[in-house]
Amino acid sequence: MEIETITDAFDTRVDDALSWIGDNGEWLFDAIRAVLEGTFDGILWLLQLAPFYVVAVLMGLLAWRVINTTAGVLTAAGLVACAMMGLWAETMSTLALVATATVLALAVGIPIGIVAGFSQSLDRFLEPLLDLIQTLPHYIYLLPTIALMGYGPATALAATFIVAMPPAIRLTSLGIRMTPSVFIELGQASGMTSWQMFTKIRLPFALPSIMAGVNQSLMMAFGMVVIAGIVGSGGLGETIYGAVRTLDIATSINAAIAIVIVTMVLDRLTQNAARNVKAGVQ
Repeated sequence: MEIETITDAFDTRVDDALSWIGDNGEWLFDAIRAVLEGTFDGILWLLQLAPFYVVAVLMGLLAWRVINTTAGVLTAAGLVACAMMGLWAETMSTLALVATATVLALAVGIPIGIVAGFSQSLDRFLEPLLDLIQTLPHYIYLLPTIALMGYGPATALAATFIVAMPPAIRLTSLGIRMTPSVFIELGQASGMTSWQMFTKIRLPFALPSIMAGVNQSLMMAFGMVVIAGIVGSGGLGETIYGAVRTLDIATSINAAIAIVIVTMVLDRLTQNAARNVKAGVQ
């Protein structure tokens, strides 16, 4: 049998399976779409509730508290720059997409990572699956989500959720496994229950690694949200995609600068939060 025949047969099976899932699971994907878009709309409404200068000041104060005074000033100035470029609404839309997808990824990934940290068999099963997810080109995840949920923010959120989840699972599992054995033995000798061992020993030692997973999930989400602009996700990704199509170089550069500013702000905040957690544990 020729390789083309095998390839054609495989492609036909995949297309048929996707069509069957779409036809028979339409009610499920409509519900998922409604939940994702409702969550996104709620977060976006909160972010747009206050004027840009209020948000900039609040983020600056947060950066000052978590990092230092210089970081606070630069954070506020960077967000004001996004507004001055006329991209405040798009910046908030991107932030809402990233926040929604990351929270969902952490809500699923951290519990799975905790279980994998206790179960070597589950960890071994997940490892090649997570390798596959992180190795494939990220735009691949947009194709089935478009077929099942159409264009819009829900499709971008679903694809971003898939991309952002592996770091949370990996680093949470790693943190649980890295608990020093001497402390586990001390807890057992003290007569702690399994729950007490987890909450008072394993979880505190795992928190720095979990926080690193939060940071990495955020960074993966930002990268995917930009790519997801091609499916009408809104935000800076769609702005860049539209500017590239019309050769509007100035707009694409402004949107890229805004993405860099927001990414750096959240990256520094989460990195320093992880360091503070680690210092607290030590």
